[in-house]
Amino acid sequence: MKNNNFNNITDAYQLISGARIKGKKQDEIFELGDYDANKRGYTVYPYEEGVKFKDFSVVISEKELKNNYLIEDAKATSPDAETVSPSVELANRYLKSA
Repeated sequence: MKNNNFNNITDAYQLISGARIKGKKQDEIFELGDYDANKRGYTVYPYEEGVKFKDFSVVISEKELKNNYLIEDAKATSPDAETVSPSVELANRYLKSA
């Protein structure tokens, strides 16, 4: 992926499950999992060619994500990101999981 699809992480609200991140100094891409309150960090899975590898994961703190990683632009990952508000999207995810 090109670097112009990735932006600095400025706010914790950007860190949602399924977001793709990339190290500032590396080209590997990862996908964010859920926040683990016991470990005080986000579970991160390797992501390559459209496949998320669930057999390996690491936990990364919010501070480390903000300082050392870039997040993929929402417009690049979702074609209808401009038409659906984030609150509606979260409500839909909640209803699907219930």
